[in-house]
Amino acid sequence: MSMVVFERLLGRDVSKFVSTELDLAGMNTSANTIMEIAIIGFAVALVVVSAVLVLYVQINIALAFLGGIMAGGMLILIMYATLEFKIEQRKSFVENILPLYLDLTAANVRSGLALTNAMTIVQRPEFKHFNDEVKLMGKQLYSGESMDSVLTQFTSRYRSQELKRTIRMILEAERYGGGMTDLLKQIAKDLRNEHIIQKEVSGQLFMYTIFIAFAALVAAPVLFAMTSVMIKITLEVWSKISLNALSSVPSAGISFLKFSTPQVTLGAYQDFSIASIILITGMCSFIVSAIASGKMIRGVRYLPLFILIGVVIYFVVSLVIASIFSSIAPAGTG
Repeated sequence: MSMVVFERLLGRDVSKFVSTELDLAGMNTSANTIMEIAIIGFAVALVVVSAVLVLYVQINIALAFLGGIMAGGMLILIMYATLEFKIEQRKSFVENILPLYLDLTAANVRSGLALTNAMTIVQRPEFKHFNDEVKLMGKQLYSGESMDSVLTQFTSRYRSQELKRTIRMILEAERYGGGMTDLLKQIAKDLRNEHIIQKEVSGQLFMYTIFIAFAALVAAPVLFAMTSVMIKITLEVWSKISLNALSSVPSAGISFLKFSTPQVTLGAYQDFSIASIILITGMCSFIVSAIASGKMIRGVRYLPLFILIGVVIYFVVSLVIASIFSSIAPAGTG
């Protein structure tokens, strides 16, 4: 019953998309369960964040409602990013073990086994969940399904172009005839060479990665911390200045020049700084991942660490600079 409700609420296309994503991520959870968690989580985030903004921050109800929607959207975005990260993780894993799998299959074919048997008996401890995929292929082949259908289903469970190209070449060689052993060995060799080139390119881009990471993780928090300390000192100085005394200061003929206390509060700027650091370091994790590996979604693994480093540096630098100014203040005032 709930499945029908969620399909009507989100649409069958969304349900099919979620189901496909879960299959690619290798998760046994049903699409209905994920959609239920997403909808309930969105509703809870909407209510809680809106209530907090209205009761404690005391902002307009419409703005609080908008903030709740944004919080719920962020929750769904995090769920989707986690799902995409698992998909990318599975893709990288199968591409890394694919050359070894092809070598072992080629050895089995050379020993006289048929291609279907050669592919389904290859199992190694380091293959982990890939062994289950091989067992499933064997069951499907022995139950009478065609090789084309089984291998096509196999590639559909991974978002890997390397795997799809490899299976396509194997099927074409099997269909039109050819030296299967030599083909498998050559494909494995080409894949290894491609992986080596990718690592070399990543190594050459390492300096760009360091520069971007330094700018986001160190430079930005330090600048925000220095500015927050400057605002604190400025507010303390203004608290000791009499505005009545400043009103008698000549404006040198400039009529619009008026002295007033700073409008930016320290708390507001600190909130802005923390929000900016979270945004900058979060984006940095995806940029660094895109440069280093060519896959932006892999930055999800760096996201919590980058945000933690940026926020910690901000507070540490703020405390250090504040302590330095407080230590030299007596000397300056004396």
